[in-house]
Amino acid sequence: MTSSFITALDIGTSSIKVVVAENVHGRPVIRFVHREQSAGVRKGAVADITEASHAVSRVLSEVRRVSRPALKNLYLAIGTTHAKVQTSRGIVAVSRADTEIYQDDVDRAVKAAQAVNLLPNRTIIHNVTREFIVDGVGDIADPLGLSGSRLEVGSFVIDAFTPHVKNLMRVVELAGGRVRGLVWAPLVASRAALSRAQRELGTLLIDIGSGTTGMSVYEENKLSGVAKFPVGSANISNDLAVGLRIPVDAAEDLKLNYGYALAQDVSGKDMIELRKFAPDVKGATSRRFISEIIESRLAEILEFVHNELKLMGKVGKLPGGVVLVGGGSKLPGLTDLVKQELKLASQIGATVEGFGSGSGEFSGYFEDPEFATVLGLVLWGSEDAEWEANRTFKNLKFEFKTVKEMFRHFLP
Repeated sequence: MTSSFITALDIGTSSIKVVVAENVHGRPVIRFVHREQSAGVRKGAVADITEASHAVSRVLSEVRRVSRPALKNLYLAIGTTHAKVQTSRGIVAVSRADTEIYQDDVDRAVKAAQAVNLLPNRTIIHNVTREFIVDGVGDIADPLGLSGSRLEVGSFVIDAFTPHVKNLMRVVELAGGRVRGLVWAPLVASRAALSRAQRELGTLLIDIGSGTTGMSVYEENKLSGVAKFPVGSANISNDLAVGLRIPVDAAEDLKLNYGYALAQDVSGKDMIELRKFAPDVKGATSRRFISEIIESRLAEILEFVHNELKLMGKVGKLPGGVVLVGGGSKLPGLTDLVKQELKLASQIGATVEGFGSGSGEFSGYFEDPEFATVLGLVLWGSEDAEWEANRTFKNLKFEFKTVKEMFRHFLP
């Protein structure tokens, strides 16, 4: 039975964001958006279950006022950096004498691709189908009805550190929610912020959060690579706090008010009195010095991204360029720095497709790159719930069967 409501929950290092959407003629229409300060989360993983559950409880109490059933159909982003991505291939013989490929053949091939070696205390969270291969002919999105004697599937199998998965789900359960699906955060934002044309052309998405940075690459409407790094915009604030000898809160305010990503574009004559941000601190600093600190940390993040692109063989080979999302993407000058470091066109992302016209009241959130992950999670959830008008991501579908089995294993 198709649910009328979906709740998308993004539990980040610095903030928790939630969106409730209703099924209206097969498309999700936003009914509620809320943001709350996070607690008990470090580098995208739950570090203190009690603190995190209290923060999530405050968020879900707001959801309860909108729709109680929405609490029972919750899709959750998992932001841990302790996840591993490996390519896998499943191969099966077509079972019928007439060699026509049926759904059970596809299911067996997908399941075979999931048979990978796992280290202890690891849990498979996704099996992302990239392509099907029939009798050696690849790049097939849907093999149903085709004829062949051998069916193969190429997949990305993503596994995560089991305690991180277990703790995150436990936090939501303690707060009164019921998890319907779990999605690794680097996969989610691209669902909202990349158009089909961008996914076809070849585009890199970078999601700069507070404690982590995620990236995903798409070509020919297929996932080509995905990764997550344990560094984010909060590290910039920490660097400023150390470099200027000011409190972290003051450094965060300074970054938001005077930060710029590319130091060469900032005048060295612009001076800032530190007492405006920290009354007990004397002296002044130049805006360029602030930008140099910021640029240094951002360059490190982009070096992580560049190294991943190098491993994929995609350096300088993505015509769609770079799309930036996440709270850290709002830093002025970042697009210019990305162009300089990655040698690709760069732009700030926005939610581009998938929502019903009744979401107009919340349209401002579509333009906010910080909400790309939670809005993308709504779209993933609506496809899993088979809201037909929104089923456009079939070849990037992940296996919820494994996640459901995992939930039954972990939860009472």
